Amino acid sequence: MKKVAIFIFDDVEVLDFAGPFEVFNVAGEVNEPRPFEVYTVARTAEPVKARGGLTIVPHYSIAEMPQPDMLLIPGGLGTRPLVNDAEIIAWIGAQRQEVERLLSVCTGSLLLGKAGLLDGLEATTHHGALDRLRDLAPGATVRDDLRYVDNGEIVTSGGISAGIDMALHIVRQTAGEAVVQNTLKEMEYDWAPLAQS
Repeated sequence: MKKVAIFIFDDVEVLDFAGPFEVFNVAGEVNEPRPFEVYTVARTAEPVKARGGLTIVPHYSIAEMPQPDMLLIPGGLGTRPLVNDAEIIAWIGAQRQEVERLLSVCTGSLLLGKAGLLDGLEATTHHGALDRLRDLAPGATVRDDLRYVDNGEIVTSGGISAGIDMALHIVRQTAGEAVVQNTLKEMEYDWAPLAQS
């Protein structure tokens, strides 16, 4: 069973984290043996206020979280101040050495770029932040034509709903076609995977 941690923060985009959370959680609930355990993490265990005022209580603080196999960094307006948060950027950089895969949705890739993790890779983000990603990760090739870009250990996706597609891609790669099909059926989601997947 793979542990998937999703980092949440104030002004996180709701679907950025909730879409992948749903994919990994449903995959875990409707398949045996259970392929994934998913949980949220935040700087502290205090409630986080997402876009639109939705309040979420994280499962763990980053100091107390079980070590995940995969870490997902979502986006939203809250990434703007985090780009300049040395503590969080250093934590993301350190996690790169600890996890099997580092995933981002939307402007979460800005934090990966700031941490220097996208150099020499292809990456994507929300269409409104492509130039900002180019500024923060000048060594990356920024793609504006794909919903997600898989570099193996680092996978980035475009804005908001693209995180669902990326998560399904990871489910298929990690757990296989039968698992992803069971997950799609339960979610009633019409998925068109990329040819590269």
